[in-house]
Amino acid sequence: MNHHISCREAKQQDLVAYLERLGHLPKRVKGDDYWYLSPLREESDPSFKVNKKFNIWYDHGLGKGGNLIDFGVLYYGCTVKELLQRLDNHSSFQQPPSGSSVHPTQKSVAKEESKISILSATEINSPLLIEYLNTRKISLDIARKYCRQVAFQLYGKQITAIGFPNRSGGYELRNGNFKGSSSPKDITYIDNGQPSVAVFEGFFSYLSFHQLTQQQPTATNMLVLNSLAFLEKSRSLMEQHQAINLYLDRDRSGQQLTEKALQWDRRYIDQRALYCGHKDLNEWLQHQSPSFQQRHKRKKGRSL
Repeated sequence: MNHHISCREAKQQDLVAYLERLGHLPKRVKGDDYWYLSPLREESDPSFKVNKKFNIWYDHGLGKGGNLIDFGVLYYGCTVKELLQRLDNHSSFQQPPSGSSVHPTQKSVAKEESKISILSATEINSPLLIEYLNTRKISLDIARKYCRQVAFQLYGKQITAIGFPNRSGGYELRNGNFKGSSSPKDITYIDNGQPSVAVFEGFFSYLSFHQLTQQQPTATNMLVLNSLAFLEKSRSLMEQHQAINLYLDRDRSGQQLTEKALQWDRRYIDQRALYCGHKDLNEWLQHQSPSFQQRHKRKKGRSL
């Protein structure tokens, strides 16, 4: 009889070792505290802490924390059941020190306070968010067309962020200090009635595509995964198209899943050479001069 990992076993897996398997190494270690650049958002100073003694994590910039299951669900954008299926692929489990535990009250309070509660979704007008868009080289017109200004409550605080809607009513949420999402987590699909589809890992790559192709925004259907966990789940949708152009990130996960998709069908096309030397399409866009961006718009996106 096959053994399947339980929630209890998943929570006992050593977080430091698990993060290392994902390619995340601590920037500094002080006693039992391991400090990382957050795997859940963009930052330059490490504010993601793992306490090895209690085997729990806390992201100071995100205001969230918990055990390995709490982390994995956020990291992959998946359900608990799907995470356990992922962990089933790894048979080695390292136990935290015997006798270590988290107080039940501490866990229940952390879980309750970490829920994102949407308060409003309006047109983008916050000067701070507009400045954030400027740093990402995304025009306000494009952001307003595809995104909303979302106010939400998290961990007892009210936060405002750029909100990118998915097909189930949830939002991907970003500002200069925050990266997260509201429930339900899902893909975003834009059907322009075209035979091809452009597939993006995150919505800033999608916005960057529009930034570069403003004169021809409906030349292809669009799929924003919002999490790589949705790539395989979206296979049937993608394969309804004659051509599937992949604009995934140029990191290890993006590389692995791009290679996997290329083996599925010859209709999958790796388009990442466009932003060679950069993590994703938006990072590449940020490094282009304003004159380059203006010239590229006039080309109507034929190179994309």
